[in-house]
Amino acid sequence: MIDSYKMGKIVIDGRTYRSDVLVFPDRVDASWWRLKSHELAVADLADVLAESPEVLVVGSGRYGRLIVLPEAEQALASQGIRLVVAKTGAACDMFNELASAGKHVAAALHLTC
Repeated sequence: MIDSYKMGKIVIDGRTYRSDVLVFPDRVDASWWRLKSHELAVADLADVLAESPEVLVVGSGRYGRLIVLPEAEQALASQGIRLVVAKTGAACDMFNELASAGKHVAAALHLTC
């Protein structure tokens, strides 16, 4: 579960991260980064597509600067993965709600702008 988020810092299951993360039910990928800083492309989602969760929650940053490219949306949809995009604070809340409801959920979270 995501314990807390503030600009540039997230705490997940008691562990602090200071860079963008991919969150899966059983692990956190703290080495995740995108091909372009504020664009989420298909290539950035390889691990998510391999995991094939029911839902991917994208945290678009504190101010919502990260955009999901149409090709990434299409790749997720083609695998039946529902996409939810929100500013990162709200995305963290959504991730926790979905995980608590027993959904197989993953998150791609941009921690800054």
